[in-house]
Amino acid sequence: MHGISPLRQTTINARSKIFIIRSIALNEDVQELEDDLTDIFPPMRRFKQAATLCVKVISILPCNQKWLIRLVICVCGRCILRLFGVQGRVYASPSLSSLFATIPTAQNQLCRLCLGILQFTYSDNSTTLVQNDNLPLLIAHTVKRHAYQFDSFFLEVSIPPIILDNDNSLRSYMKTKYGSQPWFQEDLHIGCVSTKDALKFSLLYPLENLLGCKSSMGSFRIRLTYSHAEASKGNEKCSETAERCKRRKIGESNIDGERPSSSSLENDSSNSCEFLLEKVNEACHFTYFCYRTPFYFGGRYLKYSRNVSQTRWIIDDERMGEASVEEIIGGNIVQAFQGDSYKFHAAGREDIDVRMLGPGRPFIVEVQNTRHIPTELSVKDIEKTINNMENKLVRVKNLKLVGSDGWNLMREGEAEKQKQYAALVWISRPLKDEDFQCVSSLKDLKVLQRTPIRVLHRRSPLKREKIIHWMTTETIAGSSQYFLLHLCTQAGTYIKEFVHGDLGRTHPSIGSILGCRAEILQLDVTDIKMECFLT
Repeated sequence: MHGISPLRQTTINARSKIFIIRSIALNEDVQELEDDLTDIFPPMRRFKQAATLCVKVISILPCNQKWLIRLVICVCGRCILRLFGVQGRVYASPSLSSLFATIPTAQNQLCRLCLGILQFTYSDNSTTLVQNDNLPLLIAHTVKRHAYQFDSFFLEVSIPPIILDNDNSLRSYMKTKYGSQPWFQEDLHIGCVSTKDALKFSLLYPLENLLGCKSSMGSFRIRLTYSHAEASKGNEKCSETAERCKRRKIGESNIDGERPSSSSLENDSSNSCEFLLEKVNEACHFTYFCYRTPFYFGGRYLKYSRNVSQTRWIIDDERMGEASVEEIIGGNIVQAFQGDSYKFHAAGREDIDVRMLGPGRPFIVEVQNTRHIPTELSVKDIEKTINNMENKLVRVKNLKLVGSDGWNLMREGEAEKQKQYAALVWISRPLKDEDFQCVSSLKDLKVLQRTPIRVLHRRSPLKREKIIHWMTTETIAGSSQYFLLHLCTQAGTYIKEFVHGDLGRTHPSIGSILGCRAEILQLDVTDIKMECFLT
């Protein structure tokens, strides 16, 4: 057998095994198979010794057993391979789907183990039965048509639970009936390959050649979904099988109070293989699509306008404000990388009439299903594009591609953050020197706030205790009743209500501290004390 590659040898051996098993099942003479084998498989004509060895190995198995006769006639070639633990590229051989199609009992029938999945037979959206040996080519054309950028791909497969139950039932039966026999312990102790893994073996290698890249865990995914009308029955069978196994494991007694006998276990296993007697009339419904897992872009934004909301704001089909931070930043990112959609997440929010200044507010934009792969350079180009917009409503700082660590960092700091503000305040009397001293002397002031009247229609009526860490005041030249209030507060403090008191719903307030009426005219967020996205 010199000169034959390991891959070729694996393919020859596997195909020979299927041929011999099926022939034995049809009561053919094992000794007469040798010449037929070399005729059917031309690569083996020069390797008669290998063919003879295959015949001898396979003839050791008890192929005259009824279960094996039933098995080889009712299941497809790839399922026989996986039941005998064969792995690798051999599944990708196109001839496996039509191998032994000349056997009358194997013609035009769906495999009773995989329900046609490994025969590449399925029903499409029009419920038409399709047998397509060029399935990898069909998938590759779909991927290329959507013009994704990728340097690797990951194959996701979803199959009906009834197939797993079929595998478990057959394996349980074989183990119960033949587990003590040498041929089973030597050849089948490793276990069978799952339908899902066998399908991946069948598709991965052709897809790697067609797409020009390797398969690995990455952001670009190809998802295959098989569903079947019998899936619900499969779920019930799985539950029943699991319950029986649980009772056996704990030694639960039967109705008569006796432990289950070996014959009863064999009967259970036999009953569990009844599906091999039932012809499969309906193939699985098959759908497939490709997509990319979300990319996350993090940074900080500054908002310079008092007529821009953080997110798109529509009331009674009327837009509030001239734009939104969400649309300006997210819209530019999703367009640049040709994504389907985006979600905007920020560490808190400011009102539409409040500016966001200082180092900015942390945010993350989650972009779904991008066709293009972001690079450090392309992300910086987007930042420049946003910052060079004519209206100058919003600016972005430190925009970068982030992972789950950036997301967690933003969420963790959100509850513990401190925020600094600058508020333009008017009071109903002239300011005195002691007013400035009184306000500045207050440290870690505890404030009790009821839900503000202005948001009571959409927020629960709760009491919240918040802390004002420090305050300073700044006079305004030429005015005796206006001043700037700088303050640092606990996250979630209602600043407007802290100034005017909200009809007594916030106490204490600037008005109650100074003993007069106080109103807030303008408010800016000047800093958010969080570590994320500062560089």
